[in-house]
Amino acid sequence: MNRRDFLAASTLLSIGLPFSAESFAQATAPVRGGVLNVAVSPEPTLLTSAFITTMNIGQVSSKVLEGLVAYDLNLKPVPALATAWNTSPDGLKTTFQLRKNVKWHDGKDFTAADVQYTLLEVWKKLHPFGRAAFANVTAVDTPDPHTVIIRLSSPAPYLINYINTYGAQILPRHLYEGKDVLSNPLNSAPVGTGPFVFKEWVKGSHVRLERNPHYWQADQPYLDGIVFKFIPDAAARTVALEAGELDVALGSSIPLSNLNRFQDKQRYRINTDDGRYLATIFLTQFNVRKPYFADKRVRQAFAHAIDRNALLKVVFLGYGKPATGPVPSSVVNYYAGDTRQYPFDVKKAAALLDEAGFKPGKDGKRLRITLDYDGGGGVTASRPAEFIKQSLARVGVEVELRAGDTATYLRRVFTDQDYDLMISSLHRLPDPTLGVQRLFWTKNIIKGAPWTNGSGYSNPELDRIMEAAGREADDGKRKALIRNWQQIVQEDVPVLDLVEQTWVTVSTARFRKATAQGDGLFASYADAWLTPKA
Repeated sequence: MNRRDFLAASTLLSIGLPFSAESFAQATAPVRGGVLNVAVSPEPTLLTSAFITTMNIGQVSSKVLEGLVAYDLNLKPVPALATAWNTSPDGLKTTFQLRKNVKWHDGKDFTAADVQYTLLEVWKKLHPFGRAAFANVTAVDTPDPHTVIIRLSSPAPYLINYINTYGAQILPRHLYEGKDVLSNPLNSAPVGTGPFVFKEWVKGSHVRLERNPHYWQADQPYLDGIVFKFIPDAAARTVALEAGELDVALGSSIPLSNLNRFQDKQRYRINTDDGRYLATIFLTQFNVRKPYFADKRVRQAFAHAIDRNALLKVVFLGYGKPATGPVPSSVVNYYAGDTRQYPFDVKKAAALLDEAGFKPGKDGKRLRITLDYDGGGGVTASRPAEFIKQSLARVGVEVELRAGDTATYLRRVFTDQDYDLMISSLHRLPDPTLGVQRLFWTKNIIKGAPWTNGSGYSNPELDRIMEAAGREADDGKRKALIRNWQQIVQEDVPVLDLVEQTWVTVSTARFRKATAQGDGLFASYADAWLTPKA
């Protein structure tokens, strides 16, 4: 079953919801004007994705800043700021032809120098995926303002799968060079090349964008602007969409339990294609720096204590599939279905904890730990945390839940490293070197950098295998290496992969988009419009 079939089948057959690949692309002529109101939750901490992969940031920043390509429904690259590309027969050189007559929002020319700077100074050094994706890059040549030549120490067949606005957002060199990238004020007031221009960010309320009158696609965008609204309460988001105060709710920001309120095809659209590119897995991550989690038997015990099927049914309402390892089954090229599994077994979990020396005390408790989660998503964010707390209680593990806003959550996990367990939904992407390696690679333990190797797990043999897979040009040999790495990770389980998620976008029927995308959660909306109100 291919990626498209899996997502469609898991939603249609298991849930019975209406679905159509034409949900956004309707047979009506584009209409100019109007302001699109979009719900994003939780509120972003920044407005650039050039060095951070947090999904809600990308949903906003992708309208202002752009990448070299986008991806269609089959995850094939289509032109964005690059119009053409080719790779040399030996795999050591990839050349991009850039679009001409593109301007930054401050009027400066977009050139190859911007790509060169962002790749070498931002993606390669600071981006949680980019450190692996661009590890083989030795030089970036710019023979003219519209040509970029990436030179590699060894082939990087995965590279073309990570140069969209989510994975490789291009920053203006003239506004970043010589300054600290991470603290640049433009991270919160971006200057891009995209179809919409940043106008204001009212914290706790909204971000407002206006139409770029000088966009390189002369007849676009159709919309006059976009307002991203930050509504912390999930029930309030649902009501706002029903009342017409919102046009689009991105990234499953409408609770799955409320989707039955949007079944009327004359009024609403439910889209399950937008997140296809991400190949997201909901997970629990251990902080293996903690003495009790340094023993893999404890981690394996926790794996047996959590019922993935019940989690999928109770928390995710069937939207997805139980995860069996670090590579989702939808990534059919590299998925290994024969790795070690941890079926739900409370007795086995208890036996492993006994074996590791964590026997019940007089109060029946073996361990007392914390579990951190991003509370910025509102009430629904607590449901998987509560499920895991209850699951671990059955084996004598007392869990204190700690919900913080996004900034606090990220600081605890990735800067202070002051946590025991964390939960999140992390994206694995179409290639494991891009989305999976970052979670386990020793070189990606970077204090203060979100969505890197936050567990602190280090395995030199696994590092060697992952790095070899990143360099291997032979597809068969590369698949064998990636299969081996899945087996190692499933034995050591520094991360518990629990559910392969399906992302759901809900919109009013007025919202239209000319082209459906596999990376539609990060579409620029240059080709989006609103039909007139009835």
